[in-house]
Amino acid sequence: MYATIGLETHAELLTESKLFCSCSAKFGGGENEHCCIGCSGFPGAQPSLNKKALELIIRAGFALNCEISRLTKWERKNYFYPDLPSAYQVSQMERPVCVGGELQIEAGGESRTIRLNRIHLEEDAGKLTHGGGKSFADYNRAGVPLIEIVTEPDFHSAEEVIAYVEKLRQILQYADICDGKMEQGSLRCDVNISLASVADTAAGKLGTRTEIKNLNSVKAIGRAVQAEIERQTDIIESGGRVIQQTLRFNDANGEIIPMRTKEDAHDYRYFPDPDIPPVILTDEELERFRAALPELPEARYRRYADEFGLPPKDAAIILNDKNVSDFFDNAVKHYNNYKTLAGFIIVELLRRVNLGEVDMAALPFTAGEFAELQRFVDEGKINRDIRKDILRDMIESTKTVKEICDEKNLWIKEDSGAVEAVIDSVIAANPKAVEQYRSGEMKVFGFLMGQANKELKGSAAPAAVKNMLEKKLKGHG
Repeated sequence: MYATIGLETHAELLTESKLFCSCSAKFGGGENEHCCIGCSGFPGAQPSLNKKALELIIRAGFALNCEISRLTKWERKNYFYPDLPSAYQVSQMERPVCVGGELQIEAGGESRTIRLNRIHLEEDAGKLTHGGGKSFADYNRAGVPLIEIVTEPDFHSAEEVIAYVEKLRQILQYADICDGKMEQGSLRCDVNISLASVADTAAGKLGTRTEIKNLNSVKAIGRAVQAEIERQTDIIESGGRVIQQTLRFNDANGEIIPMRTKEDAHDYRYFPDPDIPPVILTDEELERFRAALPELPEARYRRYADEFGLPPKDAAIILNDKNVSDFFDNAVKHYNNYKTLAGFIIVELLRRVNLGEVDMAALPFTAGEFAELQRFVDEGKINRDIRKDILRDMIESTKTVKEICDEKNLWIKEDSGAVEAVIDSVIAANPKAVEQYRSGEMKVFGFLMGQANKELKGSAAPAAVKNMLEKKLKGHG
C-alpha cells in the first residue's frame, strides 16, 4: 500500500491584538482575561480587521512563493462546539489571500518540491479543559489571528512530513510571522492520510481520507503519521474498510482515537460575512510588503557560507535556531572573525544552553560582550584555555569581560621574569618528570606544561610558557 498525505498547518501570527477586536493576543493570562463582547460572541458586536495580520499573511505568501490575491474576502464557517463562542468561525473559502506556492524539502537524501494549495487568514477558537465531571471554556485564544497553510497531497512518508514542518517553522520564525512555539499551540498541524495501491495512486484513485487533528510537536506529527499508516494498512489487509473520520493522536501511548465522522466543506455551510468588507490590494502595496520581507534562512545560509566562509555544518547549526542566528549576526557586527565566533558559539555557548544553564532568548550578556571575549582571546590578551571559565562567570555574575579579568587578574602579562620563576619552581618540584623528559619520554612535557599553567592561572601566553619550559628543560636557561 502507498500512503498519500496532505497537511494543514495553523500558525498564530505575531500581532499585539486579535484579528477583529483590540483584545490582547498574548499567550497565557487568567481565564477569559483577554476577552471582550466581540471575541466572546456577543450579538451585535462589530468586527474591525487587524491590518498587521493582513500584512503578515501577505509576507507568508511571498516567503512561500504564493500568488497574492488582489481581492480577498471572508466567510463564516458554521459549526457548533463550545470552543467557538459565536457558533461560527470567520475564515476564508472562496478568495483566500494566498494561492499556490511551494516549499523545497530534503528527505531521504532527495530534494522534493511540496506544492501549496492556499494560505488563508482566520480567527482561532477558544480552549476547553475538562475535569471533575465539568468542562470549562477559556476564550483568551478565541479570535487570535492565525493563518492556515494547506498543502497538496504531496507527501508519502512521515520523514517527508517532518522535513516540511521543520523547514516551514523555520521560515515563519525568520520572517517574524509566527514564533513557532508548538508547545504553546502557536504552531500545530492537522494531517490528512489515505492509503491505496501503487497502481491506483498513479492513476489518481486515492483511498478514503482520515484527518488527525491538532498535533503540536514535530515528534508527535511523525509518530501520528506512522501510526495511522499502520492502522489503515491493518484494516485494508484484513478485508475491512477505512471510514472517513476525524481522529486524535494520544502521544503518551501512540494510540489513534476516533473523534467524529469527518466533515466536508459543504457541512460547514459557508456564507459571506456581512460585517467584514472585502480587501482590495494594489500593486504598490504588495511591492511595499515584499520589500519589507526579512532575510530568510536560505539567504542567511548563503551569506554565512559565501561571505563569512563558514563550513556548511557550522552554518546549518547556527541557522537551526533564529535566536542563535540573530545573536551571531549581532556579534559579528562587533568583531568580524566569523569562524572563531561561530566556533565559540557552537562549542561552548550552545553546550551551556543544552545543559539548561542559560536561555538564548534571555542571555545575561550582549552579543557585543561575547564578541569582545573572543576578540581578547584572538589578540592574545586572554588565555584561550580560560575562555570558557570567563563565559561561565559572565552567565553567573552578569559582569563584563573586563570586570571579570580585572577582578581575577586574568590578563596575560608580558613579564618573562614571572613566567621564568614559576617554571623554575615547577621543575624543582617535579624532578622525576624532568628526568623522564630528558631521557626521551616526551609525553611528560604536557604534564609539566599543565603544572606551569595551573600556577600562572592563565596570566601568561601559552606560547611564551611553552618556549620558556622547553628552554629550561634542555638546560639553556
